[in-house]
Amino acid sequence: MYAEPIEFVSASGRRVVDATGKSYLDFFGGVLTTMVGYDIPEIREAVDRQLSTGITHSSTLYLIRNQVILAEKIAAVSGIPDAKVFLGNSGSEATETALLLATQYRRSNQILAMRNSYHGRTFGAVGVTGNKGWSASALTPFNVSYLHSGDRLRGLFAGMSDAEYIERSVADLREVLATTTSGDVACLIAEPIQGVGGFVMPPDGYFKAIQEVLAEHGILWVCDEVQTGWGRTGSHLWGYQAHDAVPDILTFAKGIGNGFALGGVVARAEVMDCLSAISFNTFGGNPLAAAAGIAVLDYLRDNDLQHNAARTGAIIHAGLTEQARRSPIVAEVRGKGLMIAIEFVAADTTRPDPAAALRVLEACRRDGLLVGKGGLYGNVIRMGPPLTLTESEAAEGLAILTNAIDEEAAS
Repeated sequence: MYAEPIEFVSASGRRVVDATGKSYLDFFGGVLTTMVGYDIPEIREAVDRQLSTGITHSSTLYLIRNQVILAEKIAAVSGIPDAKVFLGNSGSEATETALLLATQYRRSNQILAMRNSYHGRTFGAVGVTGNKGWSASALTPFNVSYLHSGDRLRGLFAGMSDAEYIERSVADLREVLATTTSGDVACLIAEPIQGVGGFVMPPDGYFKAIQEVLAEHGILWVCDEVQTGWGRTGSHLWGYQAHDAVPDILTFAKGIGNGFALGGVVARAEVMDCLSAISFNTFGGNPLAAAAGIAVLDYLRDNDLQHNAARTGAIIHAGLTEQARRSPIVAEVRGKGLMIAIEFVAADTTRPDPAAALRVLEACRRDGLLVGKGGLYGNVIRMGPPLTLTESEAAEGLAILTNAIDEEAAS
């Protein structure tokens, strides 16, 4: 990612220190994973309590009380009726589980997915990923048909209003179902905001319109909340809630473990119970990760971090939006809450400029700010700061970032 790698040796709050002693304000959080920051006492204490028992693993052959508590808490906030939870280790594993459930429930390997999407690095997850840069193999267990992404900067849907985009997308879905499938599609898998894809997103209400068509055919909706979940968007706990619709299955990971390996799936009971074979996970929801997950979720709720994401994210969004108006190399500022992206282009065009994005990333590092990079063309700076970010830290990071962009525009 950087010309010279960074080795972290210590961290606290929203700051990390590298092996040379240089401190950085972290606006990427280990790829949106260190969701509540570093060295949080409540989380450390919960993990220490579990470590003090001497039990870090038992497998689900035995009762893991923390796993049950965590699953019940997640089911209660999921918004899915009659919810059941399966815990795993990662977003990729969550994707595999969701696809297994959907294909078994519907007895079909036909999948709808989104262009520009990313769902993980395992075999099935790569098979439903719609981004060539992350598709390591053309081999797949699925028959996949792709819908348009939320990109309205360029391409067939460029410049459309929200209403026009939704109307065209519904028409496209109907045509795809009629032409590239045999009808018995298992599910649509989609991110409310495309993470690796550069935080591209459809307008609010899109998934409600899409789900109405899916329901006509009995097709399940799998919502990938690995990056959007747990209040990061500021407006809702889950990304899907901005669309006035409820998925049949949702996947989660990253932030819920705050660095501990934890992910999983929530689904309606009839869907979760459709597997007839034994389902077992050696490490998923292990005592240590489950203890961390409970502490993270409690901390998130007790400290109202969703609204903090809205408040501090608004500072960054406003500053970047203002700069975009005067900067010829910034095509769009996207995202919600503390999920923010900037797309870089050749001056006064929509032609992607990945080299500019890379130079801005390096300039931010030089000045003590860590950001990420992504997008279909590698020309997007993306940020997912910890949800505990303060207003002063938001302003500090914004100043470093805008200075880097001004520097690049003037070069």
